[in-house]
Amino acid sequence: MQLSKLRELFQDYRRHLQSGRRHERLHYWASLQHFQDHWDLQADELPAMLDTSFQNPTTRRLWKREGWEPKRMLLELAGHEPGLMRQALRDLLNEEKALDGRATRFVFYMDELLQTYRKAHPRSIDASHYLDDYEFIFLLLAFRYPAHYAPYDFSRFRRLLTMVLAPNIPLTHDVERYAKVMRTLYKLMEKEEGLLALHRQRLLPEHYAGETLLPVFDFLQVVAN
Repeated sequence: MQLSKLRELFQDYRRHLQSGRRHERLHYWASLQHFQDHWDLQADELPAMLDTSFQNPTTRRLWKREGWEPKRMLLELAGHEPGLMRQALRDLLNEEKALDGRATRFVFYMDELLQTYRKAHPRSIDASHYLDDYEFIFLLLAFRYPAHYAPYDFSRFRRLLTMVLAPNIPLTHDVERYAKVMRTLYKLMEKEEGLLALHRQRLLPEHYAGETLLPVFDFLQVVAN
């Protein structure tokens, strides 16, 4: 990618952080803090823990939109076979294994769970678990390991790579490259004098204040929209 193009986009983001729209998407930081306070994969009641971990008092858009309900299906499948769901989550969150393999296996686990769920609930109209687009998978990863992962937006990621004249724009999902580039962008963002300080000025006590790649995701939403 051309650093000169990227620095121009960082300046666009700086102007956004100084504008009246700077508070957009801060619900991500509130949801992240709530997740950090409640996540416990050892909890006896797995569906209840998952439900509690993904809460936000102002919006559900991170896990529920029209025609897209991954949290609801995660809870349904966890209630159906909590042992297999716990195993699938442990595997997804195991940082000793390659990311692309973990993501692919998690979708496979959910496919299998959905099939057995539909057999046990023949009147169910649910035909999808909504997890094969990687958006909710990366939300799990970004909330569990906020300094290592950002939420997933493949279309804007491709647009950003085009804007900075990066070679070999991926045509299909490339989770490894996405994770690597987002971490690289955060390191470059750290070197932009005062940029992350402007971001931190937006945060309120209920927002996650630790290191997180959420500013990179926010940057992506602003400049590649």
